[in-house]
Amino acid sequence: MTDFTRRTVAVEGVEKTVYVAGAGPAVVVLPEMPGISPDVLRLARWVRDAGFTVHVPSLFGTDGAFPTVEGGREVVRRACVSAEFRAFAGGGTSPVTVWLRGLARQAHAACGGPGVGAIGLCFTGNFALTMALEPAVIAPVVNHPSLPLDDPAGLELDAADARAVRDRLDRDGLTVLAYRFEGDRWCTGQRFAAYRALLGDAFDGRVLPDSAANPAPPPFFADLVGTPHSVVTAHLVDEAGHPTVRARDEILAFLTDRLHPHRNRPMPAT
Repeated sequence: MTDFTRRTVAVEGVEKTVYVAGAGPAVVVLPEMPGISPDVLRLARWVRDAGFTVHVPSLFGTDGAFPTVEGGREVVRRACVSAEFRAFAGGGTSPVTVWLRGLARQAHAACGGPGVGAIGLCFTGNFALTMALEPAVIAPVVNHPSLPLDDPAGLELDAADARAVRDRLDRDGLTVLAYRFEGDRWCTGQRFAAYRALLGDAFDGRVLPDSAANPAPPPFFADLVGTPHSVVTAHLVDEAGHPTVRARDEILAFLTDRLHPHRNRPMPAT
């Protein structure tokens, strides 16, 4: 992780570690359960190389490590009982999203541009949408959101925040880009239908076939997740023209259209 600068960021008296790299408008890349893995860092580097200042906050797990089955299981257990997260139905919006909105606000002030992008992954998938309650966030990307864990058709939002997010998207004409694999049991078609019911045409949900998933992901995903899940990280197949690589390039184009509106879209990452 030597190509990232390690910073301590304070929001309302709460400090967290954030890894920062690049130049240009800010994009917050949220970690995927169970932490900032090499696959998450690979995605962050692609975002950086497309012309953005990437911010990767450390929310759980061991930064920079490939997740093991046992270690990952323990990280999940701790996150599920943490006061910062609402992992189960009825819990509403995760409190950590307030801190993340503050991070986006600070990143926008430091990096400039029309606004900030946010990419959520798995456990943090919906956080990117909730971050849109911060006016600086104008490009939310929701990847395979897995919360609430016990309700396939649920959304990790309380009723007031759901209305506020919908109203903000309507008012400012924003779009949410989202991805999942067809057979993902952690992010189901029912969940995407719930997003569509809430957000209408502002929700651009895209579904990849299970056959497109990397058949040999790291052990945590192979043994514990046990289903095609992580479209642009652990289950991405880094081959030109592959469906998961096209999804990555669509995300980069989405960010460029909104955060670099007068610049040509980036060339596909190598």
